[in-house]
Amino acid sequence: QVQLVESGGGLVQAGGSLRLSCAASGRTSSTLRMGWFRQAPGEEREFVSAINWSGGRTYYTDSVKGRFTISRDNAKNTVNLQMNSLKSEDTAVYYCAAGQDYYGAYARASYDYWGQGTQVTVSS
Repeated sequence: QVQLVESGGGLVQAGGSLRLSCAASGRTSSTLRMGWFRQAPGEEREFVSAINWSGGRTYYTDSVKGRFTISRDNAKNTVNLQMNSLKSEDTAVYYCAAGQDYYGAYARASYDYWGQGTQVTVSS
């Protein structure tokens, strides 16, 4: 089992920045990568970004490229998501996830473990 705890959400004005963190514990060695997903009210949960534990390869959805940066600290089993130039459409609950490569980095079904989520609200 892997436990994930997110932190760092909050309220920010459009154009501002937030940094999300995800602390992983348990059998993290059984996972290939960590990811961030988000879910806005009435919407499906969608992929945001991911990073491989080994090698550090990163993945981003098109709408956040150039604005969000994912990073990892293997020693601390922590993954961070730096979000800059935030827009109102970034408002959502953000979820940290951990998993393998069943269907690729972008697929929700590739992730076995999920955090509780942290709210990000961007005011315009």
